[in-house]
Amino acid sequence: MPVLPKSKKFVVIGAGMHGLSTAWHLAKELKARGIGSGEDIVVLDKTSPGAGASGIACGVIRNFYYQPAMGEVMRVSVEVWEENAQDLHYHGVGYMALVGPVQDSDLQSIYERQQKSGYRSDLICGEQQVYDYMRGLFPDWKARSLTTCLHEKQGGFAFNISSVLGLVRKVESEGVSILSGVEVTGFTRSGDTITAVQTHHGTIETGQIIIGVGPWIKGLWTMLGLPNTIDIRKPNCDVVKDWPMWTYWRLQEGEIRVNPAEYVTADGAYPPVIHVDSTEPLISDRTGQVITDKLWGIYFKRDKRGVQGGAVPDNLGTDAQVDPYGPDSPYYTVNDDFIDYWTAGLAHCMDRFEGCSAAYHRAPSGGVGAFTADSFPVFDRMLPNVYVIADSNHGYKMIGVGKEVARVLMGEHSSVLHPFRFARFAEGDLHPVSNSPYPWS
Repeated sequence: MPVLPKSKKFVVIGAGMHGLSTAWHLAKELKARGIGSGEDIVVLDKTSPGAGASGIACGVIRNFYYQPAMGEVMRVSVEVWEENAQDLHYHGVGYMALVGPVQDSDLQSIYERQQKSGYRSDLICGEQQVYDYMRGLFPDWKARSLTTCLHEKQGGFAFNISSVLGLVRKVESEGVSILSGVEVTGFTRSGDTITAVQTHHGTIETGQIIIGVGPWIKGLWTMLGLPNTIDIRKPNCDVVKDWPMWTYWRLQEGEIRVNPAEYVTADGAYPPVIHVDSTEPLISDRTGQVITDKLWGIYFKRDKRGVQGGAVPDNLGTDAQVDPYGPDSPYYTVNDDFIDYWTAGLAHCMDRFEGCSAAYHRAPSGGVGAFTADSFPVFDRMLPNVYVIADSNHGYKMIGVGKEVARVLMGEHSSVLHPFRFARFAEGDLHPVSNSPYPWS
């Protein structure tokens, strides 16, 4: 049984990417300012580090976001990944997004913003130019009707649980305690201030709480008395009443078991992560039947045992209350439809993936994401001493959020996190919407 301290100045709830990153950077901030150390911080997790979304994430790191504010979060995050690549098992192989005409202007906007910020990328325009570019990298590339390619020379991927354990080592090296098997059951209040965190193993008095629990956010949000429906002001000043704060999506990710050493570029290099959105008919690799002739999207990368990736998620509504990663969860594995969809997308892109549906490996993957009212994160102080990191399923890649939160906890303003304040819903200061089939791009 874990032994809880009687009190800690900072209690971090959740030992995934956000909780660990925040604890690590907060410990460094306290030490640098001479006002404390990692010994002032405890991280609580109801299971263990990386047991939830962070530990089974596909691990893609990208700046492919239409929303400028999301791009800024990713610019800061990629810096953290690059500075700690070896410790966090990060591979900066780059990221490629390929789209058809409906998204041409989106990628042009992203590219222009990346150039202004110094984020390294190339833009290839025109169907034949894109096709020739891809054939130069992959001689068996065959996808057509893709008219713009954004090739990010930064970004790439990290191995999920390895990077989490790398963060654990960094956190513990700063003197922070990580307590596993400690489930939060409630909070002790004095007015709007939380004075203690209640758990199955006892109570910890505290002056500051940071919550970063991924898909479990709705439960803790409710414990804090925060609203599960909100009013949203639209850009035209109309107000939508009682919109659900949380919607659950089943994340569609999986892998095919092939020899990873054979998935390389024409010059033998490690391939970049690839994202394709297309309106070309998607033909089943298994049956030869048309799956869809509407906009579809997949992403994929080389992994330790083959090729891993995902597709557009399933909407589960607002009431997916079971443990999203428990052994009995119906949300832990993907739909059979996903397997057909994703392997069809792979076969659509390259000759080498024809027949790959037979190599699909069934394993627990994906899980559930808790998306906010506009599908973008909420990073904000929701009570005087409670800071909430609600990542809206953008979590794993955004390791830089913890660095920014640590600065905010020290009393600084973060222009990176400000666009994700909770008040944006009431103010109508919402993020722009792209033409992507994904709800978060």
